[in-house]
Amino acid sequence: MFGYIKVGAAVPKLKVADCIYNKEEIIQITKIAAEKKVRVLTFPELSVTGYTCADLFFQKTLLAAAEKAVGEIAESTKALDILLFVGVPVATDNQILNCAAAIYQGEILGLVPKTLIPNYSEFYEERWFSSAEDLLTEEISFAGQEVPIGNDLIFTAAGIPDLKIGAEICEDLWGPIPSSSLLSLYGATLLVNLSASNELASKPDYRHQLVAQQSSRCLSAYVYASAGIGESTQDAVFSGHSMIYENGTLFAETEPFCREGQLIYADIDVEMLAGERRKQTTFMTHLQHTEASYRQVLFPMEPDADFHAHWNRPVAAAPFLPAADASLDRRCKNIFGVQTTGLARRMEHTHADTLVVGISGGLDSTLALLVSVKACDFLGIDRSHVLGVTMPGFGTTDRTYQNALTLMKSLGVTMREIPIRDAALQHFKDIDHDPAVHDVTYENTQARERTQILMDLANQTNGLVVGTGDLSELALGWATYNGDHMSMYGVNAGIPKTLVRVLVKWIATNGEVDETASAALLDVLDTPVSPELLPPDKDGKINQKTEDLVGPYELHDFFLYQIIRFGYRPAKVLFLAEKAFAGVYDRDTLLKWLKNFYRRFFTQQFKRSCLPDGPKVGTICLSPRSDWRMPTDAFSRIWLEEVEQL
Repeated sequence: MFGYIKVGAAVPKLKVADCIYNKEEIIQITKIAAEKKVRVLTFPELSVTGYTCADLFFQKTLLAAAEKAVGEIAESTKALDILLFVGVPVATDNQILNCAAAIYQGEILGLVPKTLIPNYSEFYEERWFSSAEDLLTEEISFAGQEVPIGNDLIFTAAGIPDLKIGAEICEDLWGPIPSSSLLSLYGATLLVNLSASNELASKPDYRHQLVAQQSSRCLSAYVYASAGIGESTQDAVFSGHSMIYENGTLFAETEPFCREGQLIYADIDVEMLAGERRKQTTFMTHLQHTEASYRQVLFPMEPDADFHAHWNRPVAAAPFLPAADASLDRRCKNIFGVQTTGLARRMEHTHADTLVVGISGGLDSTLALLVSVKACDFLGIDRSHVLGVTMPGFGTTDRTYQNALTLMKSLGVTMREIPIRDAALQHFKDIDHDPAVHDVTYENTQARERTQILMDLANQTNGLVVGTGDLSELALGWATYNGDHMSMYGVNAGIPKTLVRVLVKWIATNGEVDETASAALLDVLDTPVSPELLPPDKDGKINQKTEDLVGPYELHDFFLYQIIRFGYRPAKVLFLAEKAFAGVYDRDTLLKWLKNFYRRFFTQQFKRSCLPDGPKVGTICLSPRSDWRMPTDAFSRIWLEEVEQL
């Protein structure tokens, strides 16, 4: 279901050259993994015999015992719905090959020999093993079965089309063009590496880099299983360092130098990986330069209908936000730098004298003001080149008005106050609209009047109107067409509402502004999000709260990320939302706002089709010149019907 597969890496206790002991350990840890619902399990290199057997690999006794052990592992795990990769030496074609044996429900699906045979420093593998390139046959008799052999095997689950598995062994990853690179080009979404990487100072960091980069480049999941301390003998020490990565993200990792056997596992998303490959058109570019061909080995694995009961995968409720750790400052600085540099470059290129910003005392205009101020600092010009304009209307509250004034004064920008009430009333009179009717005309008149003022001030001062609308509002169409929807450069166009909050708080607390501005910024953060287009309540407080009307922005930002970033269908988005917001929102509430998101996203595309320029900041951008091209008249029927069925 939804492309999730639980994969694991096992580091069994091991005795060098004791195939009987090693076999039992492999069987035992496999049964434990099956209880944990692991579907694909990878063991270390030569895990049946031990990697450090040296010249014992020439002994027929060891080779025969290893072959017998693989057959017994297959028989003992026959009733388990788990695909195993175990390391075993295989004698064929007058040579010995260091192989990964793929085993599923009693059948040895294939043997994948190691391609790159290290023979440097502490490694002497060419003394015992030949490369997969030296094979003379494509099938051999092994452990009583006829088994395909070669480094050209891709194991494909019949019932899970996106689960295609390629195997490589240790050094194959360390070469200039890893075997897994070609395996991924030919379809493998899950790569497994059976390794025996001895421990050296700083080597764990390098292994992390290798696996992280390879999983990213190959747009794959990568399971790296390395030999444990039982291999430690003579001059080499092994730590059992094993990892599970997905597209550059670490999901699980073993403890180093553990005396007991270890098992790590994680739920990977092969559906997402396959989707990423279809989206990134450069992924298949190099295929035309290869002459490789691969054999598909089908095995009858079906999706786990009960996967949700044991599903365990990190899912962030706020996927746009940087982690609240040491990287927060670096990430915020980078994002703010993108906004600032983009605006400064536009101001410089157009020879504008001013940056005209409408200041409401709300979140978005506050961030736009901060970016404008920093753009002037970046260009080495006085902050007075920022023209901050407050335009009180029918819904303006004293709280937001005072915050707007305080921020402009403390930041040292040029200030203008132009009330819009009289102009709006005149317009109502001109179009014969009753001001007592607080409908969309009443609201949009104010938004368009404010935009007209800003545009005309920009004309007067040879300036640029800096847009304040954010990514979340663009997704929902929560903007007045040709009102706040329009500007000359939209600095927040790539910033979702949840991230706007983080950036404003970061600026308020990192020493970038004085105490007065910091206090105002923190109060802005505590103010309900509102366009303030309807009159305040009887206590003078905000009477129009955006999230009461369109839904919580934390939900819409979550939906936006899953739908646009990964293209997930409604059922999968709901499943993830239920996990991310467990205990916060019930299923009915999630469905209500998910339906609203799809409805608004489709009907409001016309506003996104004519957006002003603005900097792309993250992986999602809705500009028609950048990441998102959508027909304005597309129908949302099939998406909404699926939501209804949920």
